[in-house]
Amino acid sequence: MAEAAVCIAIDYLVRFLTHERKLLRGVHSKVSGIKNELEAIQCFLKDADMKADVEAQGSEASGRAGGVKLWVKELREVAFHIEDIIDEYAFHLERPPGRTGHDCFIASLGKIGRSIIKLEASHHIASRIKEIRKAVVEIKERSQRYGFDSIDSTYDRRYVSGYDPRKGSMYLEDDDVVGIESPRDQLVGWLLNKDQQPRRAVISVVGMGGLGKTTLARKVYDLVRNHFDCHAWITVSQSYRKEELLKNVIKQFCMGNKEPAPEGIDSMDEDALTEQVRQYLQQKRYVVFYDDVWKREFWGDIQHALFDNKIGGRIVITTRSKEVGEFCKISSVVYVHELKPLNPEKARELFFKKAFQSEVMGLCPPDLEDLSHQIVERCGGLPLAILAVGGLLSTKDKTIYEWKKLHDSLSSELETNLHLTSIPKILPLSYYDLPYYLKCCFLYFGMYPEDYWIAPSRLIPKWIAEGFVKPRKDKPPQEVAKEYLTELMDRSLVQKLKTSDWGPNGTCYHVHDLLYDVIQTKMKDLRFGHVLSENESSFSGGLVTRRISIVNGSCNVLHNVNQSFQVRSFLNFNSSDKILTKSIWRTLTKNFNLLKVQDFENGILDYIHDDIGSLYHLRYLNINNTKVKMLPRSIGKLVNLETLDSVGSFVVEIPA
Repeated sequence: MAEAAVCIAIDYLVRFLTHERKLLRGVHSKVSGIKNELEAIQCFLKDADMKADVEAQGSEASGRAGGVKLWVKELREVAFHIEDIIDEYAFHLERPPGRTGHDCFIASLGKIGRSIIKLEASHHIASRIKEIRKAVVEIKERSQRYGFDSIDSTYDRRYVSGYDPRKGSMYLEDDDVVGIESPRDQLVGWLLNKDQQPRRAVISVVGMGGLGKTTLARKVYDLVRNHFDCHAWITVSQSYRKEELLKNVIKQFCMGNKEPAPEGIDSMDEDALTEQVRQYLQQKRYVVFYDDVWKREFWGDIQHALFDNKIGGRIVITTRSKEVGEFCKISSVVYVHELKPLNPEKARELFFKKAFQSEVMGLCPPDLEDLSHQIVERCGGLPLAILAVGGLLSTKDKTIYEWKKLHDSLSSELETNLHLTSIPKILPLSYYDLPYYLKCCFLYFGMYPEDYWIAPSRLIPKWIAEGFVKPRKDKPPQEVAKEYLTELMDRSLVQKLKTSDWGPNGTCYHVHDLLYDVIQTKMKDLRFGHVLSENESSFSGGLVTRRISIVNGSCNVLHNVNQSFQVRSFLNFNSSDKILTKSIWRTLTKNFNLLKVQDFENGILDYIHDDIGSLYHLRYLNINNTKVKMLPRSIGKLVNLETLDSVGSFVVEIPA
């Protein structure tokens, strides 16, 4: 997210420099200097957020605990300040002037007055830009002093606290495995089917983290490996080295056949290792399992070594990204199996086995059945979560009090309970692997209520309004945003549902409940956004956030927020509170006057206040399915408005 914030800030600076060519003497060069400094920092920000999280958990004994996290926070704050300054500048100086009447003298006075205001504002922005540049230079110098500028060079993202939390999934007992019979048999069939052409084939097992891809693959590997002349199981890290992949596969081939490894293998380069593998496989039918592959470039690193020797080589890949498996089609036969969450019946079966393993016959007591079903439903068919939560509950008293306490506090337990640490370690890896332009888009799902299915027509325009969608010369932003949504689905982060309720081609999207918890944690930590629930009556702890979403809470809490020039989105899912009062409208337009997004869809709203015309930066306004009958004339001042969704309201006429 630090990378995303910096990249967005750079885009702001580029647009600003292009537009404001007549800025005060010296200011233009200072703005250009800030851009150059940020671009120098940008090149090593890819893994900054994850490195900060690792350090915060004490995985590095470097003696500077919290240093990276603090540095990332400072950099993100500076990026936000840059956005604020430029948006403030535009708010004060680029708004269309009010009507001055037909009197030329009055018109001239108005023009002179605006010139004075612009000059004062320019001096003000010059002063703030000077402060920003000083802060950026200090942040850059500190990164070099402490070695943060090598932040993504040697870091293995699998490890969050010194061990790989997925190792246990390779050695699960049969009693801890439920619902894999059908996919297991399908994979075995693909691997052993001798009626197929004797060509190399790649089998890709795709699914979100925690679905049991490693467990399934390991069970299949144990069943089929002795049917091949040589076999290997390779765990792939996100920062793997090609040479290590090739060395490991040769060593495992030799070890499986009780042969010595080639002499001097540890000193061979990539070309020599590739040739060694090819020679070894000349007349052998082989199978290699690669667990947890992240990048499509992986195929290019192994395809020449594990070549098509025309006698039936088989390669199995487990991955969270559908694109990884599909990419292998450029030079191989490919079969793709998309692993799905357990259905409710299988999920309960697995949960009961784990939670009641010490009980007579492993049966659930009648008084805990309802709570058990609720807890299992909360796990969303994710075997990782079911086993972790079930294992924790097996250590607790079998009482309604204990089980309800866990159910009600599951989100916080995921962060603090040692029995559940594998879940928050595995699921966020997919977030960290996202390119920066997708991180903001993914986090935006957290602005909606849990279990909320979102129409693309409501999501994509917000991404565009927020500036998350990078423009391309050959495609409109809507098409680029659709590609973003497809990529999030291919990475198993977003689920798609086709429904006739939303029209003949209706589709909607949402994220898994546990991924939603990950998003909520990230949103708060990164100041991305805050969801105000019905249990919150105020913003506590001096909360500072870029986006606010009210979910069945009270809009009156906005009176307690004084966050001028920060909040960019306001979403209201409040369907039970009183309508927005005049004072709340004034709070929205006064304290949040840099708003880009306002979404009131399905909310209790019967009018739009005339003050909305002062929101110069507003790009998205949604009053769909509200009781609004008329739009104020001031809406004509919203020169940046891109989307006005009034379908389902009572609005029949649009002002000029």
